[in-house]
Amino acid sequence: MSSQSPDRGDALVRAGAIVFALGSVATLAAFVPLFFHLTPLPTAAYWLSMLMPLGFLVSLGGLLGSVRAQRRRAAAE
Repeated sequence: MSSQSPDRGDALVRAGAIVFALGSVATLAAFVPLFFHLTPLPTAAYWLSMLMPLGFLVSLGGLLGSVRAQRRRAAAE
C-alpha cells in the first residue's frame, strides 16, 4: 500500500476510464446493427461514441497531472 495521498490526477484517470467504458458500449451499440443489417440507430448514438476518445484524453490528462505532481514532490524532497 502506498503512503501517498491520492492526487487529483488519479481521480481523472478513474473518471476517464469510466467515460471510455461508456463510449465503448455506445460504440458497440451503434455499430452492431450495421453488421446485422438492422435499422441503424439515430445520429445521437454515433455522437455518444465520441465518449471513447474523450475518456482516453481525460485519462491521459490525469496521468500527466499525476506525473507532474510526483515530480514536484520529488524535487521538494
